[in-house]
Amino acid sequence: MKEISLGEFGELVLLTVAALHDEAYGVSILENMEEKQGKKVNISAIHVTLKRLEDKGLVKSRFGGITSERGGRRKKFYMITAYGKKALDYQYALRTGLYHQIPKISFG
Repeated sequence: MKEISLGEFGELVLLTVAALHDEAYGVSILENMEEKQGKKVNISAIHVTLKRLEDKGLVKSRFGGITSERGGRRKKFYMITAYGKKALDYQYALRTGLYHQIPKISFG
C-alpha cells in the first residue's frame, strides 16, 4: 500500500467517520470525538481535516436533504472509502506491531 500521510487528528476523524457510518457529518463527528476524548474539539479543524481526507480519497461526501430546522441548509455527510479503510487497517497494524515490541518490564 502506498504510504498515506495521516496525522493523529486525521486518523481520529477518519475513525469517527467510519464508526458513525451513514450519520457522519460535521457536528456528529464533533460531538462523538468530544465525548470519546473528554475534551473540546474545534469544528473548523474537523471541516479542514474532512476536506483533506476527501482530497486524499479516504472519505467521500454527499449532501442530505434541505430541512427547515437548518434554515434551508443541507448537511454534508461523509463515508469512509475502501482506500480509507485500508489506511486505517495499515495504521492499526503499524501501531499494534510497535506496541507488541514493548518489552515486558515492570514499571512498579
